Amino acid sequence: MAQGSSGWCLGLALGLVMAIMDCGLSVELILAVEPSDEVAVPGQPVMLMCSADGIQPITVTWRKNGTSLWFEEHIFQLSNGSLYFSVFHPKTADRFSDEGEYDCVAQNRFGSVVSRKAQLQAAAIYDFHIFPRDATLEEGGVARFQCQIRGLPEPNIVWQRDGEIIDTEDPRYTLLPTGVLQVTALRADDAGTYRCMATNAAGVKYSPSGALTVTGSHYTGYKDPIILVGPENLTKTVHQTAILECMATGNPRPIVSWSRLDGRPIGVEGIQVLGTGNLMISDLTVHHSGVYVCAANKPGTRVRRTAQGRLVVQAPAEFVQHPQSISRPIGSTAIFTCMAQGEPPPQITWLKNGMKLEPSGHIKLRNNNSTLIVSVISQEDEAIYQCVAQNSAGSSQASARLSVLWSVGLPGPPQDVVATTVSSTSIQLSWSEPLENTQEIIGYVIHVKKITSDPLQMEFQEAVSKDTLKQVVTDLEPSTMYSFYIKAYSSQGASKPSETVVQSTLVEVPAVPTLYIKVLNSTAIQAAWEPSIKLGQNEGFKLYYRRVPLPDYTGPMLLPSNITSYNICRLDPSVDYEVKLLAFNQHGDGNSTVRFVSLKEAFTQAVLNTSCNCVHDDQRSKSSTTGIIIGIHIGVTCIIFCVLFLIFGLMKCKKGQNEQSAAQEPSGSAVRGSDRVTRNVVTLRDGQLPGTKGKVSDLNEMEQLFHHPLPQQDGVVLCHAVPAHSLDETLVSTITPDEISFAEEDPPGQPNTNLPPTTSD
Repeated sequence: MAQGSSGWCLGLALGLVMAIMDCGLSVELILAVEPSDEVAVPGQPVMLMCSADGIQPITVTWRKNGTSLWFEEHIFQLSNGSLYFSVFHPKTADRFSDEGEYDCVAQNRFGSVVSRKAQLQAAAIYDFHIFPRDATLEEGGVARFQCQIRGLPEPNIVWQRDGEIIDTEDPRYTLLPTGVLQVTALRADDAGTYRCMATNAAGVKYSPSGALTVTGSHYTGYKDPIILVGPENLTKTVHQTAILECMATGNPRPIVSWSRLDGRPIGVEGIQVLGTGNLMISDLTVHHSGVYVCAANKPGTRVRRTAQGRLVVQAPAEFVQHPQSISRPIGSTAIFTCMAQGEPPPQITWLKNGMKLEPSGHIKLRNNNSTLIVSVISQEDEAIYQCVAQNSAGSSQASARLSVLWSVGLPGPPQDVVATTVSSTSIQLSWSEPLENTQEIIGYVIHVKKITSDPLQMEFQEAVSKDTLKQVVTDLEPSTMYSFYIKAYSSQGASKPSETVVQSTLVEVPAVPTLYIKVLNSTAIQAAWEPSIKLGQNEGFKLYYRRVPLPDYTGPMLLPSNITSYNICRLDPSVDYEVKLLAFNQHGDGNSTVRFVSLKEAFTQAVLNTSCNCVHDDQRSKSSTTGIIIGIHIGVTCIIFCVLFLIFGLMKCKKGQNEQSAAQEPSGSAVRGSDRVTRNVVTLRDGQLPGTKGKVSDLNEMEQLFHHPLPQQDGVVLCHAVPAHSLDETLVSTITPDEISFAEEDPPGQPNTNLPPTTSD
């Protein structure tokens, strides 16, 4: 134990020394200066800067287009690491070119870092692709000429009239940096030949000329404002300058004003108006992004014309949080965090000693690559890790070092790891002590990971004491596979991981849902429930109900998992009911919840309640009207029967052949009428109604024919269809007058075409 204590003290002292060195000497290897894009003149010298700080010795090397640079006689690397070209060679058809993409790599004994990529290009100037055109304009009007030319670096444009540089002191002349010349309040002496002269490091170019002819004014009356040229859509980078052009004409000359489409103020800092209405914004920030509206207003009126253009200001990536250097023992986990902002939002990539880092078994990237996780650290993981944030406006990089602590005498890996399932949410692990250095063990750490298709599935850990060789891991998910391995820890670090074991938790049926019963009226109740927080994955619910004390249940009503209430109707108000609910999934049914309910109180209140219910009164009126019509129909039928039988009896009492023959015709008519009435009665008894086809064969079809909608709108009960009915249930249907048609009696002597066909025996 004395030796162990000495080692621990020595390790602590070394750690303190390293911490002091970190603070004082900055062991981080960083790039103090990085190369930037350069435009070189052929035959002239050019230099790409690079300088690194950190623990010496530091070596700096260069790469061109991703491969090591082959030094030529005209290329030198300076002592500070910069790259010097004594004579720049441009790209030609028959010789080597210095143009390309360069980066520098700094390296010391801790690792390597790589700079941003810099473009080295040859200066060039090309022909004008937009140049002045001939124009004939009226005196007092406005003229606009434009020149555009491509070149590296960006050419500077100067305007000439008749071979002389235009006097920019004249306020009527506005020269925009975009190569536009505006002339207002034209005069006769403005006529002439206009051209552009473009210059940069590559040389000078002259544009073709355009002649301006100024004629006398032909019209001095009113002219509506017109915007000749409006602002274009621009994309700029922060700190640059944006020119939004707006040129308008009219009589009287319109007043040009600017605003933002979103209503925000444009501000005054860095804002300048060029000429008669061009807006210049200097030192751009991302807050200047937006849609700008140019308005040409007729003085003293509301007459105006508008044009608009969008300005997008991009910002290069910059770090909000830099990664920090850390030291970790072998077998542990290291986490680097790197957060950057910019416009558009930057993409983050990671480098390990200058090489792009891809996710692997123990290397994981999370949170849009802003978090780097190195688990189960080995000696090979010791390196300098770089976070590179890049967008279309630029890039930035930051680095951090991972130091792997390694000590002699670490405990060996735990042995004989066994995983045993205890329940649907717990698994027991057991293991044996390591084979070596067990006396230095201060505890064990269990590493647990759920096995899923996600390669970035997070691992969690549980620490136990050195005397523990058996542990139950709880709070797991049911029916889920988990992997486990264990490490032994001493004061000097962690052991290698044990063998990994895999075990699954038990399957689980859903937990008991909470059930509530609400009495809706004297014949209807509502069952509502709340799924348990630990319900697990359920496929749905089963709902039953029965009369008490009858043994048979009605149901189950199978309800999907997203349903949490169900209305049960057509109940008997004079008895009590038992309602039962349970949840189920592919593993079976869970335990049920039972509730008892009585409708007697609701029935009594409904009888005693004499208040007006318009909905119910309307339904009762419909039912009463239906009953009256049916009663009248039956009464008329009975009267006809009585009259017919009375007439038939009187005719039998008469004597004489003539009187009998005279009485046969009414009798025959009566018989026909009697047959007709009998057929109607038989038809009604069989369930067939005039105006309907077919036969009502059972109660379900009767309900469809004489449908009576269940009232539940604005506080009235809506009932669900019950999948199954017990034999003691009573189904009641109410016939409404609108759903029955009656055939009229035919006058005597006319055939009845409304009667259904009959068959003779």
